[in-house]
Order: sequence, then C-alpha cells, then structure tokens
Amino acid sequence: MFFRLLWESFRRQRRRKALAGIAILLGTTAVTAMLALATTIGDRIHKELAVYGANIVVTPKAANLDVKIGGVDIKPATGNAYLHESDLKKLQGIFWANNITGVSPELTGEGNASKLPDLGKNSFKVRVVGLWFNKHFGSITTGASQLHPWWRLQGNWPQERNLTDYLPVVVGKTLADHLGIKVGDSFRVMTPELETAHLDNVVTVTGIVSSGDETDNEILMNLDEAQGLLNHPDAVSRVDVSARTKPEDAFARKDPDTLSPQQHEIWYCRPYANSIAYQIREAIPGAQADQVRRVEQNEGNVLERISGLMWLISAAALLAAGFAVSAAMATAILERRAEIGLMRSLGASKGSIAFLFYSETGLLAIFAGAIGYLFGSGLAAWLGARIFAGDGAATGSPILNPILLPIVVALAFLVAIAGSTPSIRTSLEMDPSTILRADA
Repeated sequence: MFFRLLWESFRRQRRRKALAGIAILLGTTAVTAMLALATTIGDRIHKELAVYGANIVVTPKAANLDVKIGGVDIKPATGNAYLHESDLKKLQGIFWANNITGVSPELTGEGNASKLPDLGKNSFKVRVVGLWFNKHFGSITTGASQLHPWWRLQGNWPQERNLTDYLPVVVGKTLADHLGIKVGDSFRVMTPELETAHLDNVVTVTGIVSSGDETDNEILMNLDEAQGLLNHPDAVSRVDVSARTKPEDAFARKDPDTLSPQQHEIWYCRPYANSIAYQIREAIPGAQADQVRRVEQNEGNVLERISGLMWLISAAALLAAGFAVSAAMATAILERRAEIGLMRSLGASKGSIAFLFYSETGLLAIFAGAIGYLFGSGLAAWLGARIFAGDGAATGSPILNPILLPIVVALAFLVAIAGSTPSIRTSLEMDPSTILRADA
C-alpha cells in the first residue's frame, strides 16, 4: 500500500513534482559547478598568476651576511658565494615536493662582448647568465622559459651543442640592437677566466629575447656552458622556485622555531610558502629560501575573493532551491488535504504520513540531484575552459569528479527535506474531521 500511494503521488501530481525537481536540479547544477571549480581553483589561479614569476627565491646564505668592522662593510662579494647545482635534486625529497611546479637555477658573471672579426677591440662589458631551458627535473620539465612566461622570444632557446658548433646563446633585445646582430649571427664573448687561460669563445645567436627588464641587456646560455665559461663548475648563484601554496594566514607567518612540537608539525605539513621555503633551507646546504611576497599576496587575495564568491553563489542556489521546494510542497499538501484527512481518520499515524511525504521529497531530491551533478560537471568544464586560459579538455582534466556525486546528492536531499518540513508539520496539525467536513 505504501509504495502504491508513493507511485500515485508522482503520477497524479506530475506538474508539482516537476517544478520542485527543476528547482532542485538548478540548485544542484550551480553547486556542482562551483564545487568542481573550487577543487581545482588553487592550481588554476597558480597557473594564471605564474606571469608574476617564482614565488620562492633561493640564494646562498653567505651572500646575505652583513660583515662590518669599525662601521665598514667588508661583506664578501656575492660572486664568491654559490649553491651547488647537484644539490637541487634534493628538492624532490622534501615533504611538499609534488607542489613544486617549476625550478630555474641561474649563474651570473661578467664578460666582454665584441663583434667578429675584432679580437677584443671595441668590446664592452656584458652580463652572462647561465640558465636551464626545458630541463627534465623529476616529473616536470622546467627552466627559465617556464618561470618567465612574459618573455618574448624571436628564434629558439639554446640547445645542447655539438663539439664543432659555436656556443648557442640568446641575446637580450637591447644588447642585440647595440651590437647590431640578429638571429644566426656570431660574436665573441670574453670572461676574466678565459683571458687568464688565453682562450676566446665565439657564440652563435639562436634567439633574441625581449623581457622589459635587465634581461634585455644580458647574454643567456645553458647553465653548464656558463659554468665552463665562468670556470665555476656545479655552481649556481640563485634558484627561482614556483610552488602551489596555501594562501598565507596568521599561522603561516609564525616563526616555526617558537612553536610547540605539535604546532610545528601542523605548520610544517601545510603548504604555506614559508613552510616550503623552510624545507628547502633544510634540504640544500648553505641555502637561504624566502617567499616573494608580491606573488604570494596577489595569489592569496585573488583565491580568497574568488572562493568567497563561489561559496556565496552555492549558498544562494541552495537557498533558492529550498524555498522553491517549500512552495511546491505547500501547494501539493493543500491539494491533498482530503487524502491526509482520510488517512488520519482510517488510523494512519502522523509518523507514517510524514514518512510518506518525506519519501516523496527524498526520492525527488536524489533523482534531481544526480541529474544536477551531471549538468553541473558539464557547466564547470565549460566555465573552466573559458575563464582560465589553456584549460578544459586539452589539459586532460576529468569532467566528472565522482567524489562530488554523494556530496551533491546529500545536499539536495537535505535542502529538499528542510524545504518540505514546514508544510508537512502544518498538514499534520490539521484536524481530520474538520478537513473532511470542509471537503464534503
């Protein structure tokens, strides 16, 4: 009898049930889209704000020491303080290694550039920078071009050279204009180390880069070539690190050395930029790692505002669905007063009648919630492809997130139950004899 009454309810009140179902479907569609975007919003914002550069910078600790005697700064030259390139593989062993999305070490030095066939004549000082270009580092491919996406390159990045080839380099646009060279030209670069060894070096321009900063006046080459040119094997003077991080809060800014062991463990196991920098300092001997606050603050502020807006939209969608269910249920119960009065007069308890109505609402919510999950997942994929550059199916991101299905259905069920409860309680308070006399 119970299932027959349940079936008849859906058959006879198809319009009312459809209106309530559509309200739940629209609400769960919006919630699913917002939740699906929220689960990946951190990575997407990190990718979008990568144009600001790395969010952690690693330098030799000795380069940051201030040594003064009698008020005179005798700090050693930073050119004598280096990190070891071979130590960078230790980054793959830190707790948050999987959050590191880019690594770009560099080695800088001074040299003199002159056009061929001059043998050091009419030369002028230049800055030589060794970098990684498309370097395989663990599970990622990284380098300067990945961490500086705003660079504009004419030509190609340096590749590994053959023994018979000239040294491939990329030249900054300002320097190229000053030398009057273009892609494919060659010129001579001399460094103090080469002059001491009575050697010279001819380089070939594979590309010209425009960055809008000091890079426009530099000569860029592969890191191992720069180490040989500057006679500093296995040396790097700076490492830029890009990592996915949790927005900074008051706890993130605490000094880890002042925390209790329990708090220190919590701080250490959260992906703050400070905690990742702390782990880098632990892993690499003689390293000083600091967050770039400009990048971190921008990323945190944008993520916080977008997340707040998404939660507000989700709450508004659920609230609207709840009101729609309540209105539809109130109308349905008003039409079924005689049925309620008859069941009460035949001995049906309030609990059994309430269970019947809740069953109708619950089944409707489960069905509409599941459909809303499918629509919402498609909406999230569509929004992601249009809001975030380079996103969507091309990135290999799954359209359906199965973890969200039970969450969305549960939310739909709770909203439907909450929306129908006032109407159900009102119907159970009616006097059956009054209802039957009024409908007679």
